[in-house]
Amino acid sequence: MHSSFESLKEVDLEWDREFDEQPFGADYGRLENGLVYYIRQNPKPKMRAALALAVQAGSVLEEEDERGVAHILEHLAFSATKKYENHGIVKFLESIGAEFGPCHNAYTSADETVFELLIPIDRPELLSEAISILAEFSTEIRIADEDLEKERGAVMEEYRSGRNAAKRTQEAHWRLLMEGSKYAERLPIGLEKVIRGVNTKTVKHFYHKWYHLSKMAVIAIGDFPDTKSVVELIKTHFGQKTSASNPTAVPNLPVPSHEQPHYSCFVDSEATKSEVVVSYKMPVKKMKTVKDYRDALVESMFLNALNQRFMKISHRKNPPYFSCSVYAEGLVRPVRACIINSFCKENGTLKALESMLTEVARVQLHGFSEHEISVVRALMVSRIKSVYLERDRRESTSLRHDYVQHFIRNEPVIGIEYEAQLQKTILSHILASEVSKYAEKLQTSCSCVIKTVEPRASATIADLKEAILKISQFEKEQSIAPWDEEQIPEEIIDIKPNSGNIVEQHEYANIGATELILSNGMKVCYKSTDFLNNQILFSGFSYGGLSELSESEYLSSMMGAPFARELGAFGHKPPVLADMLAGKRVTVTTEVGAYMRTFHGDCSPSDLEIALQLVYQLFMENVTPGEEVDLVLQKTEEDIRAQERDPYTALRNRLTELLYGNSYHFRPLKISDLSNVNPLKACEYFNSCFKDPSTFTVVIVGNIDLPTAIPLILQYLGGIPKSPKPILHRKGDYIKGLPFNFPTSVVREEVHRPMVEEQCWVTLSFPVELMKGAMVEEIWHLHFLTVLFETKILQVLRFKHGQIYSASVSANLDGNMPCRIDDIHGYIRIAFSCDPKISSKLVNIVLDEILLLQKEGPSTQDVSTILEIEQRSYENGLQDNNKWLGKILSSYQSRIYSGDIGTSFKVNLEGRSRIRESLTQLTTQSAMQRIVPYPCKNQHTVVVLMPQPCQSK
Repeated sequence: MHSSFESLKEVDLEWDREFDEQPFGADYGRLENGLVYYIRQNPKPKMRAALALAVQAGSVLEEEDERGVAHILEHLAFSATKKYENHGIVKFLESIGAEFGPCHNAYTSADETVFELLIPIDRPELLSEAISILAEFSTEIRIADEDLEKERGAVMEEYRSGRNAAKRTQEAHWRLLMEGSKYAERLPIGLEKVIRGVNTKTVKHFYHKWYHLSKMAVIAIGDFPDTKSVVELIKTHFGQKTSASNPTAVPNLPVPSHEQPHYSCFVDSEATKSEVVVSYKMPVKKMKTVKDYRDALVESMFLNALNQRFMKISHRKNPPYFSCSVYAEGLVRPVRACIINSFCKENGTLKALESMLTEVARVQLHGFSEHEISVVRALMVSRIKSVYLERDRRESTSLRHDYVQHFIRNEPVIGIEYEAQLQKTILSHILASEVSKYAEKLQTSCSCVIKTVEPRASATIADLKEAILKISQFEKEQSIAPWDEEQIPEEIIDIKPNSGNIVEQHEYANIGATELILSNGMKVCYKSTDFLNNQILFSGFSYGGLSELSESEYLSSMMGAPFARELGAFGHKPPVLADMLAGKRVTVTTEVGAYMRTFHGDCSPSDLEIALQLVYQLFMENVTPGEEVDLVLQKTEEDIRAQERDPYTALRNRLTELLYGNSYHFRPLKISDLSNVNPLKACEYFNSCFKDPSTFTVVIVGNIDLPTAIPLILQYLGGIPKSPKPILHRKGDYIKGLPFNFPTSVVREEVHRPMVEEQCWVTLSFPVELMKGAMVEEIWHLHFLTVLFETKILQVLRFKHGQIYSASVSANLDGNMPCRIDDIHGYIRIAFSCDPKISSKLVNIVLDEILLLQKEGPSTQDVSTILEIEQRSYENGLQDNNKWLGKILSSYQSRIYSGDIGTSFKVNLEGRSRIRESLTQLTTQSAMQRIVPYPCKNQHTVVVLMPQPCQSK
């Protein structure tokens, strides 16, 4: 294996050479009954397996009376099979700590249905049982009246929750794209009348007709000792299965092409953005040869180059849109599309459309420059290099996706090493002229579909047609000027700083981390890992933020961070910086919150110097107001208008008001507020936030080469000059807390909003109080309680009553800043959507269930399940840079931190162990009575978003 991307040899290019049908890396074959299998060993994550059953049957195969049945079958699979009754599969997955939830375990599309499991395999019997479950799905899904009735409510709620503006516009656009084909009327969610009324006979007919073993594949990717034993398990569980001897052939369902564009001006009063979408449909071309691969790279270069232009236009003064991007997407089995999508100001859709079409025409007339293509080439080389360096660190779920696509779409799996060689060889030979030529595919005569979305009608179809004629005329007259390129500086920093030095160094063996205190007072803690070869993450924080500000200062100061992003917080404006970073894998962002100021970064080890240069620039730069301020204010105004149209805004505002009163920190921003923003004061505040290095602690985690990294840390972090006087020099103990007052009695309210289609969202909240004396243990108890509540609510409302699709339970302790002198106050919130008519009934069921848990405690199985779920999540976190970054940051920010992160890390870990070891029915019951008000019915809030009938639809 090559040790570096640079040493990777280029390959001889034989354009007609066909890719091997055998997918790279997999033990691949077919059983006698027709079932295909893909098995591959993969060590990430450790002792886990990602499994799938892929079925070449989706919603497009449904007849009129079956519309929604493919998706209903996906639900029924988890409800009951011949071997597993009463959601026994869900109980099994929960009992082993495997992930279960909406969109985690299965999906149905127009062309396929795929069931997915991610399971621990540290016990041999777990893999066998998981494969047995997939085998049950293939031929043994139970379709009885009781099962169907139980799942109708969950499917109906999934349907209802999707009846929002985004989904309506998406569905309307889909019908326009697929016009003239069966795909147009076969959305996977189906029809309400079918969901409510379909009988078992119809569902069984679809199941037996289309779920044929010859149309299925089992994929198993995981940390197996070998693949042969997994093949034997598949043979054991699937080998005796049989299907009908003459399977119905999947029909070829073409999507007709058209020379005249199709148009739609979609108006939805709840649309949160004005949007323009231009789609160019084209037949799916199978990738069989090296020439096909080259063609795909040309397309990718074109899309990247056009995206660079769109991004730069969006940052200009009075831009035609706030964001615009182009991408290629497989729509259905026979058709894909190149899609240009922009978001613009209200009444700005025509201006946006003209700009989008002008840019395509500009490329057709003048092409891309060699400089533009060199930038794109560097971007693409950087991406494949990163993928290549992580080739032995890929997640099993990612590999599983590749093999699913091989089976469903015949996409080749050629292996990362060969793919990297191909790209390295081909990219350098693709010329700007060839990339530019791709623009010929984006003609309005090439099956083009143009859609606008607006909250209030401004554009008409006649306007869209006129815009096309206008740009066509400009193109014919060649009156579109060539692209004007900016001069790009070569270096991030003009004069490199003098290095600082290390004043103190501390080793923390229990974390595997080292802490440096630099001469400018900055604290830097690093942990070197081998989880990923091409990743270094870092985050810096300092106490003190927006909570400290008076009402007169707050409004302007909160706009400081968005202004700075557009003005160039890292020394260069975003479009310039994007070109400078082409070919580098570096991102750095900033955030100014209520209690802390932070920066976060992600880079490859080879780009660590660039990343640290950007941090240095953040501290050195003084942003000053420019014309970019107007762009930020325009975007903010559009965001406010969008929020006002969104029915859920009223719910969020009322929940905030209940907890925080009328505090100016939480008051919704109004358009009239924007005229009171002082851009100079906003910039001055942002500059002060990132000025004093002595107040910052920086944590760095990842593949750190210390001999290279330490001098860079000393130069760019240690080289930040120390301020002559302290700036925002605050300690965590003395941060001003924001107001938080949970109602002392029961509050039950309905928030009514006019809606185009009925939506209902229930929030049920309980106050939480954690005593400072046992804070570590109490936080762990709270974590286990949220897992328990979510598990029980799903069991009761979804699996027993069949009335919801999903539920979330979260704990929020941000009401009070974590400072060491007080108890912590916060809340647990339960949220779910449901039929508005039964919202009150479901709230009472939840309250009864939680009261029962408080009175009688959970079952032994409940305790075992939440321990298993937490343990599996903890194990996964031990192999993740992000999780380690979070662990070290929380050790610094912990209430028990007093200068030694090793101690706070140890105390937290010991607290987890103590709670795990002591967690029983009684201790969990006691924690529920202590942390949540007992009885829970005496103090809680229920706020429900309810529809108010519209005047017209």
